[in-house]
Amino acid sequence: MKFVVRPQHIISVGGYIVETEFPYRNIIVVNPTEEPIKIDIPIFSVDWIEEHRKLGLEITPLKEEETFLTAFKRAKAKLDAQIVDKS
Repeated sequence: MKFVVRPQHIISVGGYIVETEFPYRNIIVVNPTEEPIKIDIPIFSVDWIEEHRKLGLEITPLKEEETFLTAFKRAKAKLDAQIVDKS
């Protein structure tokens, strides 16, 4: 199945991780480009991260002990700065 990440948009795909031995509990996906990008879901392996980075997405995997809200705000601030720089 595919999911479209809109241009200059940020999403969380933790609900699509289906592998029980997956080392991350959540993944933040940022599309900094001006084009929509399709991602594969559900997520079965760690290889997914590198495959989607090659598409131009910024991927932030989160382990159990990491704070989602802090990482999301950091990624959002970076995306907002990139959007302002392009203006």
